Amino acid sequence: MMSGTGRTRAGRIGPLLGILCALTLGSEGTQAFAADAATNGAGMPMAASPEAVGFDSERLLRLDRGMADVVDTGRVAGMTYLLARHGQVVDFKTVGKASLANKTPMAKDEIFRLYSMSKPITGVAMMILFEEGKWRLDDPVTRYVPEFKNLKVLVKQNPDGTLVTEPVKRPPTMRELMSHTAGFGYGLRDDNPVDKLYRSKQVLGSTGLQQMIDRTAEIPLKFQPGTDWAYSSAVDIQGYIVEKLSGESLGQFMQEHIFTPLHMTDTGFYAPADKASRLAAVYVWDKATNRLIEPKSLFGFPFPDYTKPPTMESGGGGLVGSTLDYARFCQMLLNKGELDGVRILSPASVELMDTNVIPKNVLVSNNGTSESFFNDAVGFGLDFMVVKDPRAAGSLEGKNTMSWGGAAGTWFWIDPTDDIVFVGMVQRLGGTGGDDLGTAARTLTYQALTHPEK
Repeated sequence: MMSGTGRTRAGRIGPLLGILCALTLGSEGTQAFAADAATNGAGMPMAASPEAVGFDSERLLRLDRGMADVVDTGRVAGMTYLLARHGQVVDFKTVGKASLANKTPMAKDEIFRLYSMSKPITGVAMMILFEEGKWRLDDPVTRYVPEFKNLKVLVKQNPDGTLVTEPVKRPPTMRELMSHTAGFGYGLRDDNPVDKLYRSKQVLGSTGLQQMIDRTAEIPLKFQPGTDWAYSSAVDIQGYIVEKLSGESLGQFMQEHIFTPLHMTDTGFYAPADKASRLAAVYVWDKATNRLIEPKSLFGFPFPDYTKPPTMESGGGGLVGSTLDYARFCQMLLNKGELDGVRILSPASVELMDTNVIPKNVLVSNNGTSESFFNDAVGFGLDFMVVKDPRAAGSLEGKNTMSWGGAAGTWFWIDPTDDIVFVGMVQRLGGTGGDDLGTAARTLTYQALTHPEK
């Protein structure tokens, strides 16, 4: 999907696959947050000025105007976005409405459905257990999920619709599970018989992680493990493994080992009653009426109620959270596993997550079935996309930038070279009706970084 100069496509892939995974507004301007200690809660100090951390204030206005224009032209109802450098907030803004029906202004502490931005958090949970010696990268997944011992691999689909399969040559490894090269499907595409089975067996609609595993075990892989790349339910499988290795529910483990230590007070698998009013409305574009409407269903199921505990805690797409919470998570990774004196991971583990693990033969795959858009410039680490050569990819960010996105248009990146974190939050399923916001925000951010040496 992406050539060596096609960074835009790479920037779009998280939100795009996330939704395969899952009103014109008056100009109201952008609401800046007050630059005081209380504004950013637990430990995200404001920079003295953009210039103090290398940014040009005038050029940075292009970012604010660009993001405001997305709202003013009716592409999304509202958004928040946060830019930080050297651990200091440079730009933290809100635009538009959290709810068009109620005309509620977007607030700094709005809670958003993270969808596939849940995946990196699940990846960190996995790495916590990795550091405890509970699993190894080249272990077969069947060591932890014996239900997968008899997996088959799709060979072809006959004209009558029957599937031809072959035995798996070897079980997928944990490394492949965390890089979407294991061969699992997702049920988010309608052009592959494996994904159609994920839909018909309602894998994503399972009533628990064990049922999700049992249903997955009945479906063939898309390809032999390690031979291709396909966005998949692999991170939901990781969530199951976290539960099995820790003896806790996925939500309990995340709360104890990630959310509480990092003061991510608004992140979890649902917004409870005392926070439900802060859950932003989600929208989809209605072609019939040519406007944003609130969806009634998702992938053929009634739209989930994110104010109640889910029947299945989805590590691949089930979390909700605020912009500041996610920025704190990103800052922890940018700090090589530590934030505010609390260490979540070792520096080496973060570096491992930020290292491409897609085999060379997959990077250059031209077998006609690959969903991979990766190449020598852009790869995939452990539950993150990683940009190895940003200039070859046509982007302005620094080397080894980690990123991904979510089905409702949310996006983030973590740039260890330029020491930058960016988190953007919107709530529109199916793309944001124009150029990818993640790619646009990158360009508008880095064109303003005129003194990166500061």
